[in-house]
Amino acid sequence: MTPAPGLKALSTLLLFAAIWLAAPAWAAEQVEVRVGAAHFPPYTVRPEQGAGAGLLVQLIDALNRLQPGYRFVLVPTSVQRRFSDLKQGRTDMAIFENPQWGWAQVPHQAVDMGLEDAEVFVARTSSAQSPGYFDDLRGKRLALFNGYHYAFAGFNPDPGYLRNAFNATLTYSHDSNLLMVQAGRADIALVTRSFFNDFIARNPASRAQLLPSQRIDQLYHHYALLRPGAPIPAQSFAGLLQVLRDNGQLGRIFEPYGIQLTPELH
Repeated sequence: MTPAPGLKALSTLLLFAAIWLAAPAWAAEQVEVRVGAAHFPPYTVRPEQGAGAGLLVQLIDALNRLQPGYRFVLVPTSVQRRFSDLKQGRTDMAIFENPQWGWAQVPHQAVDMGLEDAEVFVARTSSAQSPGYFDDLRGKRLALFNGYHYAFAGFNPDPGYLRNAFNATLTYSHDSNLLMVQAGRADIALVTRSFFNDFIARNPASRAQLLPSQRIDQLYHHYALLRPGAPIPAQSFAGLLQVLRDNGQLGRIFEPYGIQLTPELH
């Protein structure tokens, strides 16, 4: 049963009050929370260049506007280095992470972000019209992002393995991978559904030339990982996300890209 609007508003206010009280009372200034930002478009786009682009930037802005106790800041990292940065305390949080990506042995507290995306296969429309085109990858040239974990490859990101087993070309650009497919220099690229939506919005002429698969390589259910001793408790961060969900800001940030808000947090 859906709670009445008044009850929902009251519960949100109570939650926000609990978060406020949980903030360190001794802090004369805002408590800084360092969020690792690895290139993962459209979530995070070239953070090392300081461009301030991507959905993570919008999320951080929303979190900072929401409350005065914590100041969330982005710390550039990389896909390969993000867990070591978290363990060494260079960052307090890794974000938009998935359980299959190898963080079981990393000391952390996980916070369900209530966001779902999917990795899809993309081919030229002229090629993908044949039935079952995406079902069998044998003999096809793949364009992949170096360092990413793919379900079809058993989440093994080793470049040598991907090149030898799947005839893969590895790059550091999803745009380049899709353009390789469009130009016929690769048969299939793998990108998130959100990135494909963003790419087509930026390159409308590609809409008729590229076709995403109905087959999903993996479903992303995003989590944030907080290191032990992080300056914000996991429960407080989860509460802030819940407030953003309740007031509609989470949906306004992510839903335009096809990223779904899950009905319930795990």
